[in-house]
Amino acid sequence: MTLRIGSVTNSSVRLLFADQLGPHFDDGGQILIPEVLSPLRARRYHRQKAHLILSALRHRAQELGGRAELVRGDSYHEVLAGRGLSVVNPTSRGLRSLVADLGKTADVEVLAARGFAATEAEFADWSKTQGSKRLLMENFYRDRRVKTGVLMNTTTTGELDPEGGKFNFDHENRQPPPKGQLTLGVASAWFPVEDEIDQEVRLYLDQLEADGTVSFIGNDGPRLFPATRQEALLALDNFVSNRLATFGAHEDAAMKQDWAMSHSLLSPAMNLGLLDPMEVVQAAERAYRAGGIELASAEGFIRQVMGWRDWVWHLYWHLGDRFDTANYFQHEKPLPEAFQELDPELLKSSCLQQVIGEIRDRGWTHHINRLMVLGSFGVQRELSPQALNDWFIDAFVDGTPWVMPANVIGMSQYADGGLTATKPYTSGGAYVNKMTDYCKGCQFSPTVRVGERACHFSAGYWNFLDKNKDALKANYRMAQPLAGLGRLGDLAEIRSQEVDRNQF
Repeated sequence: MTLRIGSVTNSSVRLLFADQLGPHFDDGGQILIPEVLSPLRARRYHRQKAHLILSALRHRAQELGGRAELVRGDSYHEVLAGRGLSVVNPTSRGLRSLVADLGKTADVEVLAARGFAATEAEFADWSKTQGSKRLLMENFYRDRRVKTGVLMNTTTTGELDPEGGKFNFDHENRQPPPKGQLTLGVASAWFPVEDEIDQEVRLYLDQLEADGTVSFIGNDGPRLFPATRQEALLALDNFVSNRLATFGAHEDAAMKQDWAMSHSLLSPAMNLGLLDPMEVVQAAERAYRAGGIELASAEGFIRQVMGWRDWVWHLYWHLGDRFDTANYFQHEKPLPEAFQELDPELLKSSCLQQVIGEIRDRGWTHHINRLMVLGSFGVQRELSPQALNDWFIDAFVDGTPWVMPANVIGMSQYADGGLTATKPYTSGGAYVNKMTDYCKGCQFSPTVRVGERACHFSAGYWNFLDKNKDALKANYRMAQPLAGLGRLGDLAEIRSQEVDRNQF
């Protein structure tokens, strides 16, 4: 059964998927917006992720009024088959395959992908200039800076130089949490106020869950992220006006009582297509040039958006399906129940309790928790990189099929053997203790490797290096850490302890 709201009768209309809801996907004609059940049945999404997606779809249909038709049904094939459509090329292989199938029974016009700082053609042209060299995000980012003129200045000779004399100020953005503070003490992020559409979505999801149609993870809660273009612009303005100035210095730190810190919280809005990344970049640059914001903060944020965000999307296409089976260390263990159910009560360590609790309550935690807590735990505990990748997609409100492979399988788990990152991003408890306030009061100690108080990161880090030293010995960035193995007097005890360790 298909339910149609509105009436679009043109032979060819613009199809909008859930990540194409901003004005840069709308060329002014008739619009078709599908809302289907199959993705919710196929996976266990976070409840707040499902809510955000449905709320955004329904809000967009309401905004467009008579120009739009919201079509609800079981599957995309059910509601779209046989219709003449125009579609901006989707962001994932699954949806591109769907579009190809639709084109077998009707006229489907596929337009170039949008919503990224560089087009697929521009990335392809850049990658050709690299020849046989390893593709590096930093080189791509610098090329985009030059091509777009972002944070660039014209010299008297007509050349372009980066603002501040260099492209990257990352070394200035690695400060630990400020001492003596429980929070950064910065202005609050902008949060939306729910409306009637949100209440309708909540009742709808309640019913789906009650009758067993779908199963969610995580807690329901007030919607925290933009579901409309207007809300997204308010969130963007709040960030660049009140929080960008304090973003950089502590962007790699984490604090128990300050889950958002100075992070923008804009990734869900960008991934829904409510904001174009270049307008986000340009807003940050304008705020910097207006004064009062350190270059390191502005550049660090801009690098995340037009550098890393674009990079992981282009790698998703450039590497094709290699992420699907990449498993450099041959890790195959299933995710712990605490992860699968988002239940921090099943955990004992303070850092994992904190991070899993944040995901349970909001469907979001910032990048250092994703990489250096969850990701580091995953690679040390030999979790299946593909299972971890799928969990990240389902559990995070900003998780998408294109976002996570390079982030999780590549950078976090090093399962691609170094195509994405130049080394495994994992560490001992000393790093967590330095960059967070999570360790205080934990029953495990970051300075203890063996025994009942042994930190699972401090022991796990050395055990991981020991087990994989042959696989890592050719990596020059791992030479110093691997040399440290020879100075450990308790390595044999660590090996024995970590074989069957299940207390985290």
